[in-house]
Amino acid sequence: MRRSSLAVFAALAAVPVLPQFARAQAARSGLAITYPPVTVGRTLVFPRDHGAHPEFRTEWWYLTGWLGNGENATGFQITFFRSRTLHSEQNPSRFAPTQLLFAHAALADRAKRTLMHDQRAARAAPNYAQASESQTRLQIGDWSMSQLDANRYSAQIKAKSFTLNLTLQANEPPWLQGSDGFSRKGPKQEQASYYYSRPQLHVEGSAGAGPAQKGVAWLDHEWSSELLDPKARGWDWIGLNFTNGEALMAFQINTDSTPLWRHSNLRRADGVSVNLSDSLRWRTVRSWRSPRTLIEYPVERELEFGDRRLRLVPLIDDQELDSRASTGAIYWEGAVRVIETTAAGPTPVGLGYLELTGYGERLRL
Repeated sequence: MRRSSLAVFAALAAVPVLPQFARAQAARSGLAITYPPVTVGRTLVFPRDHGAHPEFRTEWWYLTGWLGNGENATGFQITFFRSRTLHSEQNPSRFAPTQLLFAHAALADRAKRTLMHDQRAARAAPNYAQASESQTRLQIGDWSMSQLDANRYSAQIKAKSFTLNLTLQANEPPWLQGSDGFSRKGPKQEQASYYYSRPQLHVEGSAGAGPAQKGVAWLDHEWSSELLDPKARGWDWIGLNFTNGEALMAFQINTDSTPLWRHSNLRRADGVSVNLSDSLRWRTVRSWRSPRTLIEYPVERELEFGDRRLRLVPLIDDQELDSRASTGAIYWEGAVRVIETTAAGPTPVGLGYLELTGYGERLRL
C-alpha cells in the first residue's frame, strides 16, 4: 500500500494530481468518466488478476527486497503505477492520455551508505509504455517487470546511476489481503482496494556491475477507484519476510494526530493467515530528519502483537524518495532488518521494507 506505494493505497499516494482542464474538457465533451467501485465478494481470479485493470482509477505493482545479507547487502524497490485519467476512451484523438504509467526504482547500498533512485512517467503507448491485462507485463522504455509463468517473474531496470537485473520465484499462491482480497483503507466501505501479496519470493540477480547475489523479496499488487478519507494524511506500511517462512503485512492510515484505520495480517509458515489488526501496535523508537527536505521520519519502529516484540532497523537512514517528477510525493521507503526480542536477547529474524508517507505535506491526491 505502495504507494506512493501501502506502497496502499500503497499507492494511492501515487495517484497523480490531474489538471483541472481535463475535468473541464470532459464536462464540455459530455464524455463523463466513471470508475468502478471496489466491492466485497468479488473473487480474484488468476492469472487474469495478475494483469492490469484499466477501468479502475489507479493500480500498482510494488516489488521490494534484499540482495545479500552482510556488510555488502543492498535493498531494492521497483514500483510500476497505472492511472486512468479523466480523458474518455471515446475521445477520437490518438494523443488523448487516457492511461498514464509511472515507475520508481531505488537501490539502498549499505557499503556506500547511499540511496540511488530514479523515476519515469509516460502516457500508455504500444511498444513503449504498456501494462498487459492478461498477466503482469509492465514496461516503460527499457524498464520492465514481467511474469515468466504463474510463479516466476523478471525485472530489468536501467536507471541513471544503477541497474537491476532480477529473477524471482514464488513457492506459494497469491496471499489475499483483507477479506479474500477486499482490503479496507478507511472507515467507509467504499474506501478500499483489491489487494494481494506474494511474500517470500526467492530472488537472484545483480545490482550494477556487481556479481549475482541471492536474496528475498516481496510483491504487492493493488487496484482501486476511491481516494483516501479526507482526514487521512498518509500511512505507514510494512512487508516483512521472516527466516522461518512467516510473513507480516501491516499498515495504518494516519491523520494529523492519530491512526484513522489499520490492518495487519500474519501468514504463518504453514500458510495459515492470522488477522492481527486488533492487537498489533506501532511505536517509534528513533526518527531521522532529511537534510534536503527537513522532513522528519520515524525510521526505526517497534511492533508489538501477542507476546512478540519486533524492532525494525533501517539498512541506512537516508532512504527518502522524491517523486515530484512523476507521482508527486516525497516519502520514505526503505529496507529494514527485523530484530525480535526473545529470551536469548535481540535476535535477527527477518528482512523487509517500511514505507512512510504524509510526513511532509499531506498527500494531495
